[in-house]
Amino acid sequence: MNTEPEQTHTTVKLIIQIPCFNEAETLPAVIHDLPSAIPGVDVIETLVVDDGSFDNTGDVARSLGVNHVVRLPRNLGLARAFRAGIEACLALGADVVVNTDGDNQYCGADVPKLVEPILAGTAEMVVGERPIESIAHFSALKKLLERAGSGVVRRLSGLPMRDAPSGFRAFARSALMRLNLQTEYSHTLETLIQAGRMKMAVVGVPIATNRRLRESRLMRSTTSYISYSAATVLRVWLKYSALRVFLGVAAVFIAGGLALGIRFLYFFSVGQGQGHIQSLILTAVLLFIGFQLVVLGLLADLISTNRRMLEEISDMLRHIRHDQARPQGR
Repeated sequence: MNTEPEQTHTTVKLIIQIPCFNEAETLPAVIHDLPSAIPGVDVIETLVVDDGSFDNTGDVARSLGVNHVVRLPRNLGLARAFRAGIEACLALGADVVVNTDGDNQYCGADVPKLVEPILAGTAEMVVGERPIESIAHFSALKKLLERAGSGVVRRLSGLPMRDAPSGFRAFARSALMRLNLQTEYSHTLETLIQAGRMKMAVVGVPIATNRRLRESRLMRSTTSYISYSAATVLRVWLKYSALRVFLGVAAVFIAGGLALGIRFLYFFSVGQGQGHIQSLILTAVLLFIGFQLVVLGLLADLISTNRRMLEEISDMLRHIRHDQARPQGR
């Protein structure tokens, strides 16, 4: 008699989500390029987030056989469209989610490359890394900004990412349950910094890109791109390292105050204190500001602790909400 326990196969469901804003012309190329089968994946579905398009993006998606279309009432931007798609994918029981763009920038044939490390259990998030230097339609300035942005994210996240702004990514369900995005601009930088701070396993894989079919709508100008990206990075940095940031700034004011105070004491000791009263006043002001920043840093750290507790509660509620709707046995 065979007493070995019966092996049960766990169904793996992949959903490829595509946030779109007026992508009726490019969406067919995106859909047709996606793989229909991937080793280790049992179910592949597609989901289009129609971000308030005023062309017929939603109708085109349905005519192309897209499994799910999430319609936003108005254009809310890439970050909110991404979040709406993720929530829908989790509710639909996705084990793995791949995010790609509706402008056909990324090669659908590279989806298996993104999924493989997650299926192997070696990563919770996988970022498709473009060959930045060899992309012909990227200007020298854009290449420089891409490198600079990736460098900042590497520094803040501790992750060895070569292409932080890339939106072609794969996420394990466990990673999506923990991410809590707040940005209104783009999800790319914030997800990486959060993942690094949460000690997630994140890897990059080389990918190819298609020829450009249209100009980018995300970056209206270089100035807006830099300002929005810098604001996102600063916000996330303060969110996870508030005490360090405030203490660092406070140290500058306190050091300046102490230096001026020592200078005043020197002149006072040699009988020239009356001529340096301004230094004494400035010393008091700098020390006051420095100690105020220390107090603000401590308060921010306490708020950060409360935020982490709230995020844990949010994670539990998300698990309850989405796992109840998930089919049994998966």
